[in-house]
Amino acid sequence: MNRLLSTPLLVSLLLAGMGVPALAQTSIILQQDTTQRPITTAVPFLAIAPDARSAGMGDAGVAISPDVNAIYWNPAKLAFIDQKYGFALSYSPWLRNLVDDMHLSYLSGFYKLDERQAFGASLRYFDLGDIQFTDNNGGVITDFNPREFSFDVTYSRKLSEKIGVAVSGRFIHSNLSSNLTLPNTQESRPGTTGAADVAFFYTNDNLQIGGRPSVLAFGLNISNIGAKISYTSQNEQDFIPTNLRFGSALTLALDPLERNKITIALDLNKLLVPTPPRLDSQGNIIEGEDPRDKTLLSGIFGSFSDAPDGFREELQEFTISAGAEYKYHNQEGKDVFAARAGYFYEAENKGDRKFFTIGVGLKALKNFAFDVAYLIPGNQRQGNPLAETLRFTLAVNFDQKTERVYEGPESR
Repeated sequence: MNRLLSTPLLVSLLLAGMGVPALAQTSIILQQDTTQRPITTAVPFLAIAPDARSAGMGDAGVAISPDVNAIYWNPAKLAFIDQKYGFALSYSPWLRNLVDDMHLSYLSGFYKLDERQAFGASLRYFDLGDIQFTDNNGGVITDFNPREFSFDVTYSRKLSEKIGVAVSGRFIHSNLSSNLTLPNTQESRPGTTGAADVAFFYTNDNLQIGGRPSVLAFGLNISNIGAKISYTSQNEQDFIPTNLRFGSALTLALDPLERNKITIALDLNKLLVPTPPRLDSQGNIIEGEDPRDKTLLSGIFGSFSDAPDGFREELQEFTISAGAEYKYHNQEGKDVFAARAGYFYEAENKGDRKFFTIGVGLKALKNFAFDVAYLIPGNQRQGNPLAETLRFTLAVNFDQKTERVYEGPESR
C-alpha cells in the first residue's frame, strides 16, 4: 500500500519513529501542544514486544519462566532453560487500523553449552511498508520502502542454582528514507549504531504455598545501552530506546499433582533517555534541555531527575505490565495448553497507551509449540492504531541428554 506523505511530515514521523508515543510526539511538534511530553526515541521498533507469550500477558516477561524469547525480555534466563537448543519465529502485523503492509518479524534461538552456560541470537526485522514521498506542493519525489533491523548475540551464565546473569550485544540498522535530499538541502541517510544489554535473574523453586510447590522469580534487564543514531549528513543524533525493565513472577500449583498451574507477573519499565523540555506556544524551550544536547551517560543517569514537573512526572514515565498465565500439564509434567491475559498502562501525558491482552498456547507433537496473542485497546475511540493487533509465535525446542537442573514451572 502506497502512503502519500509530504517530505517534511514524513521525515518528522519517521525520525521520531512509527510507534504510538512517537506519533503523539509528532502531533505535539506540529500542533504546538504543550500539555503532553511523551518520551520519544529513534528506532522505537526495538521496544515492541515481539512474541505472543508475553504479549498475551500485557507485555510482562522479565521474570516469567524461561523460554527462547528470553533473549528479548531477560537474557539471563537462557541458562535456566531445560532444553538443549531451540528456536522460535514470531510475526505481528503492525498498526493495521492505519495501514495494511507494516509488520514486525522476530527470529530467536539458543544453545546450551552445558548445565550453566547458554548462547543466544536473535534477528528483529521491521517493515514499514511502501511510502510515496511528496513535496509541499504534492509533487511525487520517489517511492520507498523503509525498513529497520537489529541482530543480537547473548551469553547467559548461572552463578548458582538460583541466580543467573547475561550480557548481549546488538547491531542496529535503520533505513527510513534512503539517501533522500530534504528541502533544506540536508541529505538523509540510513542510520546504524550498536547497543548492549545487561540482565539479572533470580528464581527460587523451594517454596511451599498452601502445602504445594511454588516458584518465585525476580528479573532485571537494562537494554539498548548504546550510542545515539543519526539520519542526516549534519550528524543530528537521537537517543535509542535505552530501557530499564524489572519485575517479579509467582507460579502456584493449583492441585496436588501439579497438573494445573498459574503464574502471576508484574513488570515495570522506564526509558533511560531524557524527558522532553517544556515548550511555549511557539515551540521554544522554557524549561529543561534539548535532549540532543545530552550525552549517552548524562541522558541515562539524568533520566530519573530531568522531568520539568519533578518527581510526579518521573513516576508517570514508568509503564506497568501485569499478566497471568494458566497452564495445564500432562502426566509427564509437560505443558500442553496455556491461557493468558494481561493489562498494559501508560500515563496519559506520556503516550496514553492502555490496553488489555489475551492469548493462548498449544503444544503440538513433541517439540513444537504455537502461541497467539490479541490486543484490545482500553481506549475504544475510532481509529485506535493499536486495535486488533495480533502476534503469532511458533517455537521448536529439543531436550538435552544431560541431567535436568532447572525444576521451575516449565520442567515439573
